[in-house]
Amino acid sequence: MHQNDFSFEITQKIPHQLGRAGIIHTPHGDIQTPAFMCVGTRGQVPFLPMEDLHRIGGQAMLSNGYHLRKTSYEIANQGGLAQWSGWHGPALTDSGGFQVMSLGSGSGKVVNMDTHKPLENTPMEKRLAKVSEAGVEFEDYLTGDMDFIGPEESMQIQCRIGADIHMAFDELTSLADSYDYNVEAMHRTERWAQRSLDEHQKHCMDLGYYQALYGCIQGGRWEDLRRSTSKKLGSMDFDGYGLGGAFQKSDLGNILRWCNEELPENKPKHLLGLSHPDDILIGAEQGADTFDCVAPAREARHGRIYTHHGFYHLNLQHPHDLLEKGCDCPTCQAGYTQGELREMQKSEDKAIRYEYFRLATMHNLRFIIRLTEEIRAAILDGHFEWYKNAFLKEYRQ
Repeated sequence: MHQNDFSFEITQKIPHQLGRAGIIHTPHGDIQTPAFMCVGTRGQVPFLPMEDLHRIGGQAMLSNGYHLRKTSYEIANQGGLAQWSGWHGPALTDSGGFQVMSLGSGSGKVVNMDTHKPLENTPMEKRLAKVSEAGVEFEDYLTGDMDFIGPEESMQIQCRIGADIHMAFDELTSLADSYDYNVEAMHRTERWAQRSLDEHQKHCMDLGYYQALYGCIQGGRWEDLRRSTSKKLGSMDFDGYGLGGAFQKSDLGNILRWCNEELPENKPKHLLGLSHPDDILIGAEQGADTFDCVAPAREARHGRIYTHHGFYHLNLQHPHDLLEKGCDCPTCQAGYTQGELREMQKSEDKAIRYEYFRLATMHNLRFIIRLTEEIRAAILDGHFEWYKNAFLKEYRQ
């Protein structure tokens, strides 16, 4: 551990925009922002040893309190997530609000921001999660047992896990939910925010170092809701803020602007669950400091490869080419070709397939991490707008 406190400093701002470069100081080290947090839902990025996470420039890992809730006592007994997982850098845990939505509304495990089709929530009698003022009662999809998480339980779980940053318990609505329901859920999230703060204060030093708490901003796609809840949570004693919710991709920039114009400028903001390059560029421009998403690693395992010219699906059209010419990831630097990786992906040998998963995951995650590094450098050098336009021109070709 490097220190025992949490703070944020702004190093440089984007002229005439909300975006900035900065440094988040945590007990387990600093995060140079903007930054992408690799997702290790259960305390481990799938198929990626911790030394590889360091090799690709990973600064921080995001894990999930929902998935680690039953392991949280074991983690606490070992001194916290760093000792238990072997990742000794900064870490963040999510509260489980996203899982509540996917279990409850049944809109799926991935929020589809690009959909133009009408969506319908799962009928109430078929939902695996039931929301009340107390919290959420849900059916464990692995065991079939009933369980419960409210703001107090979520804070206790996260404080046992011991990441540097926690998220307040919130209710994430779906694209199918009405304005009136979003009002109801938003006010419930605001009440849960205060309960989260109160409980977190009791346990934030339980493992011997300060664990920070972010408030979660909801409000769907509506400006009046986003601004009002941002003002309310912005007046509360949070260390930073998570920017969440289900909305159309085209609304992202406006929603972030509405929120960040109302939230305190001097506190860090985390954009939850997005990793497409254009989303990260919009997020950085509109004041998001950190990002996370499972997509780069998940899509790598299915053969979807990220490049500066967009993505492609791994095939044998260019068997002797690297995944991307000029890429600095360990996979490309080691000289692995598309043909070699395709054969590994299709191998009947489990160990060989696992090695493919590792190599492809390193490539995709390094691509997104490098993007945030370049965005930070562009902000510090004063040419973010030029960088954004040049990157997107090449990427969209």
